Amino acid sequence: MAHQPHPLQRLCSPSRSFSALVHAIGLLSYSSSFWYLQQFPTEIHFGFGGDFQFLTIIGLALATATFAFGLLADLTLSPRLFGIKNVLSVCSTPLEVLISILYWSISAIDKSLLFPPEFALPFLPDFGFHAMPAVMLTLDLILLSPPWTIKGYSAMALSTCLAFLYWGWVEYCFEQNGWYPYPMFELLKTWQRVLLFSVSAVLMTTSTLALKWLYGKINGIEEFKKEALHPIKTE
Repeated sequence: MAHQPHPLQRLCSPSRSFSALVHAIGLLSYSSSFWYLQQFPTEIHFGFGGDFQFLTIIGLALATATFAFGLLADLTLSPRLFGIKNVLSVCSTPLEVLISILYWSISAIDKSLLFPPEFALPFLPDFGFHAMPAVMLTLDLILLSPPWTIKGYSAMALSTCLAFLYWGWVEYCFEQNGWYPYPMFELLKTWQRVLLFSVSAVLMTTSTLALKWLYGKINGIEEFKKEALHPIKTE
């Protein structure tokens, strides 16, 4: 039986046409970013935790998993794989939006807070790591996914859990390596790190709600509700 898309889903997905193309392009971009990591490793690459000390790389891996399930769903037309993609998207999309906001905001202030000058990235890899995942995941959400049902309090709980799990991971890696992946962590006192990760959780929650609002605005959730309550009568 063919998968029936949600009435608010703008384009057919899973499908072997546009949906598969979007997911394939996303996976190609994410794969090129991982390839770049292997071609130009830094000393952090060889430390405990490797490149996964960076929130950027954790987000990239989650984005890759999301689009991998999306493409598999497109090729097999499997509702179950499509459902897994949508569940992962609730985590990966707001996280990637958060990563883009934090990275480009801090870069505008001082890039040395994020990495030493000798590790500066050319524009294309920089865009691939810190913008392309957010762009592709948002495109997938708006055009190729059913609306999210996550509520504000659940979004806040998920965001807070992810933020402080990452902080715990960073501190554990610091105990093993003796250094932090981001230079700015060296400059912050404990209470300042608590504040940073708390603000990050709030920003990720805001990203989730903003994405839900954008979805509704573009795909007409209010109009859909009105039509459901007052269906047009036909003879």
